[in-house]
Amino acid sequence: MISQRFTQTSARRIFAQRPTSLASTRFSAPALITACKPLTPSRPAATQTVPEDEAYSILKAQRAARPISPHLTIYQTQIPWTLSILNRITGVFLSGGFYVFGAAYLVSPLLGWHLESSALAASFAELPTAVKLLLKFGVALPFTYHSWNGIRHLVWDSGRQFSNKTVVRTGQFVLGLTVVSSGALAVYGL
Repeated sequence: MISQRFTQTSARRIFAQRPTSLASTRFSAPALITACKPLTPSRPAATQTVPEDEAYSILKAQRAARPISPHLTIYQTQIPWTLSILNRITGVFLSGGFYVFGAAYLVSPLLGWHLESSALAASFAELPTAVKLLLKFGVALPFTYHSWNGIRHLVWDSGRQFSNKTVVRTGQFVLGLTVVSSGALAVYGL
């Protein structure tokens, strides 16, 4: 970069002192051609006034002639992009859940809701065991997946496990670890 600046500055000084030096034979033909031509090609543009309805029909014809971008349905499902989408979805679900519960907890005294810990624990204890298990698993699944996948991304940030083969393998490992740890958290304390 420094050498480019030096060359550019030197060339500007030479051409400023001797404007006819462009025609000099000291430069090779490509350099002379490049120095004499503008960087961006220019062409005269002709404009004409078109009525609004005709302009819309021209625009509509141009849009019909444009190629259509393919959708996700033409691609084969792969673990890396599926897990990336799932990571974003679980992040939105978790943060949205925390915000909704936090807002509800703040306004609960005004509305007469009982969202204190003792009331929630008492109402949860009255549920059947199968419902408790499903609720706990449903809450633990996005939390554990997002946590394990976050650790996976930290490993990637360190520059390890980032080849195509290891990305798929670590994705499968994260899925397995998510199911096992979610099940363990759901069963714990029943």
